[in-house]
Amino acid sequence: MRRGYVLVVSALTAALVVAAVAGLALGPVRIAPAEVVRILTGGAEASPLRTIVLDVRLPRVLLGAVIGAGLAVIGTVLQALVRNPLADPFLLGVSSGASAGAVAVIVLGIGAGAAMSVTIPAAAFAGAMASLALVYVLARGRGGAMTGARLVLAGVAVAYILSALTSLLLVTSADANHIQEVLYWTLGGLGSARWDMLALPAATLVIGTLILLALARPLDLLLAGEEGATVLGLDTSRFRAAVFVLTSLLTGAAVAYSGAIGFVGLMVPHAARMVVGASHRRLLPVAALGGAVFLVAADLAARTVAAPQDIPVGVLTALTGGPFFLWLLHRGRSAEGVGA
Repeated sequence: MRRGYVLVVSALTAALVVAAVAGLALGPVRIAPAEVVRILTGGAEASPLRTIVLDVRLPRVLLGAVIGAGLAVIGTVLQALVRNPLADPFLLGVSSGASAGAVAVIVLGIGAGAAMSVTIPAAAFAGAMASLALVYVLARGRGGAMTGARLVLAGVAVAYILSALTSLLLVTSADANHIQEVLYWTLGGLGSARWDMLALPAATLVIGTLILLALARPLDLLLAGEEGATVLGLDTSRFRAAVFVLTSLLTGAAVAYSGAIGFVGLMVPHAARMVVGASHRRLLPVAALGGAVFLVAADLAARTVAAPQDIPVGVLTALTGGPFFLWLLHRGRSAEGVGA
């Protein structure tokens, strides 16, 4: 089993390297993979191709890998947290809060020019945290207990309210040009990636994943059910609340720079679970690698399938995620695998 797990991790790592090199090589300007390697290793002289690789494509590929890994890890944990095979990072309303915050800045014109590159992510993160607080308050019962069902219902309700608020802001906007900008942001995209965008999502991903790995055993206990986990010594309400806060922080940090990219946190955890099983100590690293590979490849397709048009990557993840969602609804074995 250990040899098989090492083989899976090695294969995913190799796939990530291949996807990253392809992402650096392909686009409106095609660059030979050998030239990409020379540029990355410092062997190439200063040239327009070097600028394209290092300043335009490399930050985008790295941001895609970080956000894809983060969304997959969050989805994996949420499916255990609420014991729902259809859970993903957008189930709990955090992404809707981020969208509302970003749209408010765009429509109200807060900041201008270069300042918008700071105010939009800041507002998105603030909106995500505001929705987190609201869902947290609504999900707690009279006795302070937080169940998976209550968490899902509160998240769905908050998501609908914030989506309606976002639509209201857009409809009442006096500037028709806002529609295109808001649409691109709410569909999710990596086209605005820069080096200074990597620090926050990368740091939160590394720290958050390490914490979740340390919590692998309690997460495994949740799969035994509410009563089973309690009998085994886990304070499920307190643990669920703490992990919910952590995953919401991770989601807010991701969507603040990429917009709402859906279905990555739904599809990848199930695929990883089919390969390595339900143990979170093995599952989380595989999900992270799988999410990174998936989003880097999806973003490459978004840049090339209709070139020179840059399609929001969230459109492609939704096109693949929608059929997967329907397939999952009719696959009882998947639901049993998460709830077992």
